[in-house]
Amino acid sequence: MPRTARRPLPPPEDHAARFAQQREADRTAIAEDYVELIADLLHEGGEARAVDIARRMGVAQATVAATVARLQRDGLVDTKPYRGLFLTEAGQALASAARARHELVVRFLLAVGLDQETAEADAEGLEHHASEKALVAFARFLAERER
Repeated sequence: MPRTARRPLPPPEDHAARFAQQREADRTAIAEDYVELIADLLHEGGEARAVDIARRMGVAQATVAATVARLQRDGLVDTKPYRGLFLTEAGQALASAARARHELVVRFLLAVGLDQETAEADAEGLEHHASEKALVAFARFLAERER
């Protein structure tokens, strides 16, 4: 990779704002990943169980339980005894928005030359951290390319 000149540090307030934005993206990424997976599980098999989420995310069931409790407090998930997890309207909206962002990022990465597997893997992180400006630019790029 070619060596580039070092860029100067931004003013402290701007730098702090960038890091704060990334910390917030990290927090919302977890909620988005969970509701997106719950929606996928409900679509594929009609149910979303904590054990399935733990297995697919590679985390302990206790982690899933704590996260689901937070998602319930946030009004995104409902649980029903002996029936698993369900999304509220707000949870469904968040899952749809996360899915659309994911698909946009995958399409963009494929368009710039990545293979499907790498594009899918990289989209898992990028979809949460790309700004709205970047997502609009991705969509514009794809629209222009498809003309």
